[in-house]
Amino acid sequence: MNDRDKAYFMDRVSREMEEDLGVLNLSPPEALAACCRILAREGHESGLAGQVTALGQQPNTWWTLKFGLGFEEATTERMVLVDEDLKPLSGGRANPGVRFHVWIYRKRPDVKAIVHTHAPYASALAATGKPLKTIHMDSAMLHGTAHLPEWPGVPVADDEGRIISGALGSAKTILLANHGLLAAGSSIEEATYLAVFLERAARMQIRAMAAGGFKEVKPELAEEARQFLLQPSIVRGTFAYWARRSPPM
Repeated sequence: MNDRDKAYFMDRVSREMEEDLGVLNLSPPEALAACCRILAREGHESGLAGQVTALGQQPNTWWTLKFGLGFEEATTERMVLVDEDLKPLSGGRANPGVRFHVWIYRKRPDVKAIVHTHAPYASALAATGKPLKTIHMDSAMLHGTAHLPEWPGVPVADDEGRIISGALGSAKTILLANHGLLAAGSSIEEATYLAVFLERAARMQIRAMAAGGFKEVKPELAEEARQFLLQPSIVRGTFAYWARRSPPM
């Protein structure tokens, strides 16, 4: 058998995953409801804090979970459509904290969905003032996560939107000091995938810190793994698996 280089196997695996891990045929409200239930199962609940949003079909419209409901209560019918001033277009009012999402959508046309939660380990790491580091393959898709070192206050006004969107820059994820996490994805599936792994990565980093420290992955290997793990087929397949584990009530 002839030896083949790593590039050959990376390409082969990518092609096979694209064939095997099919496309999900979910509407935005269906996918967003599944996202919420996945977040609930992963322990991201924090009362009414945290929000999920996704772009609507019409310009300057967003889908989100009706205000007053927890992630575990999410269903397709409980998703509401709002305009850029958060005025209801169908289904009810949005969480007022959604306002700062609008600033990210304005700056980042590549972003189609946003997840922001006060998940426990991300919140704990955020309280230390330290950024998220790439210390394991299972957090490599988060390589390059941004960091907002100072909390701007309750994010219900425009100033917080300017600050958070500016700190996010071109990154897909950010750790918000004294606050929590945010994931900005090219799809609802990707935003969910990033948010779940960010909380898990924060948990891993805190445990490593408690054990005496950690060794970071080499930047070039972290970037290679990031590109591999953000392939749409992996994102779709992972989201589909999590959704199967988190069925509607």
